Amino acid sequence: MARVQVEVIHCTRCPRLVLHREQVAAQRVRRYRDWEYWGRPIPSFGDPEAALLVVGLAPAAHGGNRTGRIFTGDRSGDWLTRALYTFGFANQPRSIARGDGLKLTNCYVTAALRCPPPQNRPTRRELENCRPYLVQEVRLLPTIRVTVALGRIAFDTFLRVCQEIGVVLPRPRPQFAHGARVRLAHGLTLLASYHPSQQNTLTGRLTRPMFHAIFREARRLLSREGSGVGWARSSS
Repeated sequence: MARVQVEVIHCTRCPRLVLHREQVAAQRVRRYRDWEYWGRPIPSFGDPEAALLVVGLAPAAHGGNRTGRIFTGDRSGDWLTRALYTFGFANQPRSIARGDGLKLTNCYVTAALRCPPPQNRPTRRELENCRPYLVQEVRLLPTIRVTVALGRIAFDTFLRVCQEIGVVLPRPRPQFAHGARVRLAHGLTLLASYHPSQQNTLTGRLTRPMFHAIFREARRLLSREGSGVGWARSSS
């Protein structure tokens, strides 16, 4: 996994994303003018023996792109970390910066894209360029039993990853909807949630109870099924 993270950090596959992340890091915004921005692709983070995988869309321009840790330093990260803390996957309710003491237990957090896209709209090619990193990570996380996908892009990306690693998808192909639950082969369950972006949380499309219900279900599934062996080990 460490090798994969090094590859991620040094990735330059997408010229548009390289330009955008570096421009943001150089120009900054007034409230973060004293920060030294990370300005590189964001590695994933968490427990390598996790049963819960969380897949987001991409780091925020002034969140992960600034702090260097996924879902750290922005409102989306605040929502996610509080939910993980509430249901026993994190040791603290806030994620402010690398080195703030945050530890995840039985949970691993990653994303479909490792650089902030302009207007939060990645191209298909950019997603395709980045997906091999997620494929490698999932292969290296053999104890995953529940995946929470935050948003449609994360949901569709994870299904494509499943296909690439040989997990059979149900027919008809699962469709994204908040609260959807998809039972995949080898005891793997995919849960879908709206992304906790301000576009969703400030408009009321996603409320805190709605979001927490997803992680309550993840905890219930993991508790009900016991320790388990994970999708990769059960299929070997």
